[in-house]
Amino acid sequence: MSLNLIIEPLAGSHDRNAFSCGVLALDRYLREQASQDIKRRISNCFVAIDSDGGAVSGYYTLAASSIPIASLPEDLTKRLPRYPVLPAILVGRLAVDTRYQGRQVGTALIVDALRRSAQAAPASFALIVDAKDNQAAAFYGKHGFTPFESRPLSLFLPIATALKLFS
Repeated sequence: MSLNLIIEPLAGSHDRNAFSCGVLALDRYLREQASQDIKRRISNCFVAIDSDGGAVSGYYTLAASSIPIASLPEDLTKRLPRYPVLPAILVGRLAVDTRYQGRQVGTALIVDALRRSAQAAPASFALIVDAKDNQAAAFYGKHGFTPFESRPLSLFLPIATALKLFS
C-alpha cells in the first residue's frame, strides 16, 4: 500500500497527541516544544501528514547552523573558499511514527528538507544532522551523509551533492 504524504509546516490544526516514534524525547518535542521553538524562531518544524487518514506520520526540524571548514575532509575543502566557517542547515530532529516506519517516510522527510534548503534565500553549503545513535547514523549514511571525523554521530551532506543524488 503506497502512502500519500503531504509535508507542510507544523500548525495548530495538526493532531500531535497520537504521534509515537518509540523515542520519548522526540515524541515529547513534537507535542510540547516544537510550537515554542517556531514562535521563538529557533527552528521550523515540518510534518508529514498521511492524506488518507490525516495522521502525523513523521516530522523534522530545520535551523540555521554552520560548519567549521577545518572539520571537513581535505579532499572536499580543496574545492572550497578558505572561509573559517561555511553556512549550513541543521536537521535538528527527524522522527517517524511507529505505524509508518519502514514505509520510506524518513526518506521523504530528508528529500523535503533538502528541497526546502536548496530553495531557501540564504545559501547553505550542507545539511547537517546529529544522529541519536548508531542506527540513526546508519540511516543518514544510507542517504549519502558523511560523518565528521571528530564526531561520528554528526554527519553532513553537501546540498550540491544531495541535489544530484535525489534529482
